[in-house]
Amino acid sequence: MSGEGQGARATGLAAHAARFAALALTNLTRPYPYAPMHLLAGPEDLVPPQTLHPAFHGSYDWHSSVHMHWLLVRLLRRCPDRVPRDAVTAALDARLTPAHLAAESAYLRAHPSFERPYGWAWLLALAAECRTLGGAAGERWAAALAPAAEDVEALLLGWLRRATYPVRHGTHTNSAFALGLVLDCATAAGRPALVAQVSGTLRRWFADDHDAPAHWEPSGQDFLSPALAEAEAMSRVLPPAEFAPWLARFLPGVERRAPAGLLAPPTVSDPADPQIGHLVGLSLSRAAALRRIAAVLPGDDPRSGVLEAAARDHLVAGLPHCVSGDFTADHWLATFAALALDGPSAGHGTWQPAAPDRTVN
Repeated sequence: MSGEGQGARATGLAAHAARFAALALTNLTRPYPYAPMHLLAGPEDLVPPQTLHPAFHGSYDWHSSVHMHWLLVRLLRRCPDRVPRDAVTAALDARLTPAHLAAESAYLRAHPSFERPYGWAWLLALAAECRTLGGAAGERWAAALAPAAEDVEALLLGWLRRATYPVRHGTHTNSAFALGLVLDCATAAGRPALVAQVSGTLRRWFADDHDAPAHWEPSGQDFLSPALAEAEAMSRVLPPAEFAPWLARFLPGVERRAPAGLLAPPTVSDPADPQIGHLVGLSLSRAAALRRIAAVLPGDDPRSGVLEAAARDHLVAGLPHCVSGDFTADHWLATFAALALDGPSAGHGTWQPAAPDRTVN
């Protein structure tokens, strides 16, 4: 296994690794409650989740199961001495089998809009983590995931050719968050052809944006910030010299700590409410985005310190809720805490040049 787990960047995640691993293992083996996203065309379609999704059932829903698998592999890679490696390996071996992933691939092909784009991005992130982990286990899981990752690539490219407009909601359908995650992991997932297409799409959608209505944030059930998800995605495709002025046009006033509602953690009146509780996740996803954006700006940019301070505030607000004993929160929040504590997914860290948007027609 990689020695990255002993590096400085893993320090924050390492402090939570044992709790997060125990939580993820519990989630994978807890079949209910479960929220299927499967259209019932007839009574024959009313079947248990594990029938349709032998790899990714449990953890409340398909995408949460995928990113709980991702969390376990990330912990194995980054903090190998702080997690029960034998138990984690056994759990992943039981799920990430060629037969199980073949069934998942068949389902994705038969339902081409299923989990678009959020679940697709997390599956690629999982594939990237497995390939980056390496060793016998990582190679075994990566090989099993490869056909599903190939199917996701095909589905994603087909969607991008048709997607005239981005989705800007602060929930699962947000285009910027998913495509940013894809850019982080596409090459490491073995799907490098996605980089040019995704980068070109992000430029097409967002390069001319300005004066984001960030003072409207947050909405009542956001777990993503539309403004920060877009800014973070653009930090991946614009070179730093272009990104800094783009950000000034898109979010004017950051150096003055404005808008306050974007830079301050949200008020969460009821963390146990399934929708209001999304706002806890918003603190964590904002922390990750703020940290990434600050890192891209020049060192003497006054916005960097503002964004870094806001990232710390959001992390402090969100972390205590990640392991609460309430399945409403426990089935997903630790994943976003890992992103906030440990940085982007495997395979990417900073800006990379984007190809012109000639192929997304």
